[in-house]
Amino acid sequence: MRKKTRLVQIGDKKIGAGNPILIQSMCNTKTEDVVATVDQILRLEDAGCDIIRVAVPNSEAASAIAEIKKQIHIPLVADIHFDYRLALEAIKSGCDKIRINPGNIGSSERIKAVVDACKERNLPIRVGVNSGSLEKNLIEKYGGVTAMGIVESALDKVKIIEDMDYNNLVISIKSSDVMMCVKAHELISQETDYPLHVGITESGTVKRGMIKSSLGLGIILYQGIGDTIRVSLTGDPVEEIFAGKLILNNLGLRKGGIEVVSCPTCGRTNIDLIGLAGKVEKLVENYDLNIKVAVMGCVVNGPGEAKEADIGIAGGIGEGLLIKKGRVVKKLPEDELLPALKEELDMLSKEA
Repeated sequence: MRKKTRLVQIGDKKIGAGNPILIQSMCNTKTEDVVATVDQILRLEDAGCDIIRVAVPNSEAASAIAEIKKQIHIPLVADIHFDYRLALEAIKSGCDKIRINPGNIGSSERIKAVVDACKERNLPIRVGVNSGSLEKNLIEKYGGVTAMGIVESALDKVKIIEDMDYNNLVISIKSSDVMMCVKAHELISQETDYPLHVGITESGTVKRGMIKSSLGLGIILYQGIGDTIRVSLTGDPVEEIFAGKLILNNLGLRKGGIEVVSCPTCGRTNIDLIGLAGKVEKLVENYDLNIKVAVMGCVVNGPGEAKEADIGIAGGIGEGLLIKKGRVVKKLPEDELLPALKEELDMLSKEA
């Protein structure tokens, strides 16, 4: 059961209030390089990204948002640190949401200037707190960096904005420590009904980061906590979308996209199953079907193990079986298995 949160509108997307959990990413281009940034965002859109965030470290980046917005099709979040004037410029340029940490923006007058600008446009503010930037007094209070300290810091910053008569807010609390992040989300979800953006920050390279993020996000989302997610990876942001979709699909929180299951191979495998599975995974990216495809290494267990799949392949000695709903429909040479699978997927696409 999803935790009930407030409705927040970000561009043409709605989050909270039971709306589908959306996948976010962040560009790793220089935002002022409009061509490179737009190119990356369009690739992310094609991969299934719902909301994109860009860094705004200077005035050129803030100004570039206007041109970027003309060429993309998903809401854009401006990520602001330290200089409140950049937030004001980004808002004028047409961003759909502002991400700030009120603790590093400066005086209350500067925070109010940002809040007032957002208020004029009913623009959401994401209040972001990371464990790495936790205030010294909270570290001392809790005897180190803790989940309780992160939550208190976030709620303190939310109150600053609430006291300025604004509550169009999203909260983000992150840590690179998986279990600290889990605990923090458990705590804050009991204290507020603002939508939560969930992620494990600085989770690492693609391989390590996917594992850490899958663990952390899986535990948090399974408890019904979270309205948007990001799988933060050191690599191509498109990989973040791939991982995010798989996490949501496997938790039953999002439908759509082909699920590929494949066996780990053993001594009975007599075809290049590893290569074939990789090709199948690449192939299915081109289809918008809600089905399961199985790639199995041998004919001993293949048909049985693939019976839960819509379509399956089971390898033999230089050949293999094409299986549909657990029933063998064709025996084919190894080099014809992938084309046969593509043919079946094409047929299903036409029927869909």
